[in-house]
Amino acid sequence: MSRFTGYFLMKEGDIPDYVRFEFPDYFDDGAKLSVREIGDGNLNYVFRVVDERSGKSIIVKQAGEQLRISAEMRISTDRNRIESEILLLQDKYAPGLVPRIFKYDTVMCACLMEDLSDHRLMRYALMEHKTFPRFADDITTYMVNTLLNTTDVVMEHKAKKELVKSFINPELCEITEDLIYTEPYNDAKGRNIVTPENLDFVKKELYGDRALHLEIAKLKFDFMNNAQALLHGDLHTGSIFVKEDSTKIFDPEFAFYGPMGYDIGNVIANLFFAWDNGDAAGNGVFCEWTLVTAVEVIDLFRKKFLAEYAKKVTDIMAKTEGFAEYYLGTIIADTAAGAGTELIRRTVGMAQVKDVTTIADRAKRARAERINILCAKDLIMNRAAFKTGDDFVAAFRGAVKAVDAL
Repeated sequence: MSRFTGYFLMKEGDIPDYVRFEFPDYFDDGAKLSVREIGDGNLNYVFRVVDERSGKSIIVKQAGEQLRISAEMRISTDRNRIESEILLLQDKYAPGLVPRIFKYDTVMCACLMEDLSDHRLMRYALMEHKTFPRFADDITTYMVNTLLNTTDVVMEHKAKKELVKSFINPELCEITEDLIYTEPYNDAKGRNIVTPENLDFVKKELYGDRALHLEIAKLKFDFMNNAQALLHGDLHTGSIFVKEDSTKIFDPEFAFYGPMGYDIGNVIANLFFAWDNGDAAGNGVFCEWTLVTAVEVIDLFRKKFLAEYAKKVTDIMAKTEGFAEYYLGTIIADTAAGAGTELIRRTVGMAQVKDVTTIADRAKRARAERINILCAKDLIMNRAAFKTGDDFVAAFRGAVKAVDAL
């Protein structure tokens, strides 16, 4: 009898038998399998399995029952089912831009998926100040196709509501609600991480700004109640694999129905984090690429969205003249807010980004954090004023200027 008939957290030594049990035809009978755990995130265990003779490989990703960064935070293993189903759906809408899923196992809460080891994790590539000219085009195609096609303006309404039920994802949404829309503004659970040089700055700009708190409260409850589109839910450069001619978006376990701008804003914020790292290293050419790319992401999204909207819209009222432009305007405002909340939570919250935390010069790191916070506040407080990519970059450049004037 197989030992994989009841859930347990697998180790490297379990994986060869597991792959042979779940996917017996993938490797040849004489395959010599080697396994390495390569997980770099906070939630899951990721194993790369390679046949040392042929070089053929596969990824096994298993959901743990608690966060790797905090044993106190226990979460449902159903997130791996959500991720697998989401990737299958996204491959339908954005073929070639997500990894292939071969199988999902409901017992071990694990999936077997395409190995993308010929790609690099985008965050680490950006920290080496590599540039990817096709990224803006790829990521906007992915976002327009996966987001718009899962909205009420395109889908039959009852079918869309069934998807909402299927991807409700309450436990991971609670993590987002706490870590992004609550704790950065009050350190309610004592989990914020603030560099000593910026303690007073954070107290003034975040903990003590009541007008900001009101806007965050509005955003929090919009996030919780606006089931607009099926989001990736954690769309940052640590969830993207890249190489010169390819972009692959993965890890959508935070997926749920929410406001589109949350995903788009995460992409923009993470380009700004890459700027922080490049600026600390004195790489002006790379920094300019990050800002040009941010402009392209917003402007290409707008252009592609309106084109796809005209082709895909089915709801009769959504075809009303002027509605597409109104609808897109709300998405871009939400994008500004999403970028702002991501900038803040990754700067002072418990889950920070290596782009910033690896800046060795403490004065340069403190400066980068202040830039992030001031830019974020502008994006959040004035979100309705943001329309184009240039508007987003102007806000970031304005924050740089304001911090350097302090």
